[in-house]
Amino acid sequence: MVSVLILAAATGLVAILLVVRLWVVLWPLHVTPRKSLQLLIVAGSGGHTTEILRLVGSLSSAYSPRHYVIADSDEMSAKKICSFEASRRERDSATEYTPYKIHRIPRSREVRQSWLSSVFTTLHSMWFSFPLVCRIKPDMVLCNGPGTCVPICVSALLLGILGIKKVIIVYVESICRVETLSLSGKILLPLSDFFIVQWPALKEKYPKSVYLGRIV
Repeated sequence: MVSVLILAAATGLVAILLVVRLWVVLWPLHVTPRKSLQLLIVAGSGGHTTEILRLVGSLSSAYSPRHYVIADSDEMSAKKICSFEASRRERDSATEYTPYKIHRIPRSREVRQSWLSSVFTTLHSMWFSFPLVCRIKPDMVLCNGPGTCVPICVSALLLGILGIKKVIIVYVESICRVETLSLSGKILLPLSDFFIVQWPALKEKYPKSVYLGRIV
């Protein structure tokens, strides 16, 4: 009986500590000005990559170095990123341009994949995502909805929970989402530090979001 009470008390204490830690991680962060921010960008197939690259193109060279994460089977996104960075190198001076790197992880969900099986593929992707995020230790994660961003953002959140590093998560919902959020958006809305939507109807439906008009 005593051992059961001790176990229950220990479990309760661990749960309280995790809740407190999660609250600290999700509480708005006071950002200290710095010369550069190490940026981790999650690119998805098709329009997701086009949109995210337009957004990255509007960022200053202070957001560097840039780490791109794509699904291991997404060759099209890899070509788009290389082309974008090549044009950026031509535009920027040698002192402003910073190198980039492309990282690959298993795809968390295929098109038309069943929800049940996607749970297992997402966990599989998470197995590769956490060591990657832990190694890079980015200052900020920037994403716009591909399924690959879920394990990456959860990994970034875990870094804060474990006390390794607080990572700012910025989610920009795709311009295609006019009245409802994408599945990734619904999952990451409560976990993001900044959740940006591009249509006023979404701001009305999801008060936590930030409406900035069309940004990509």
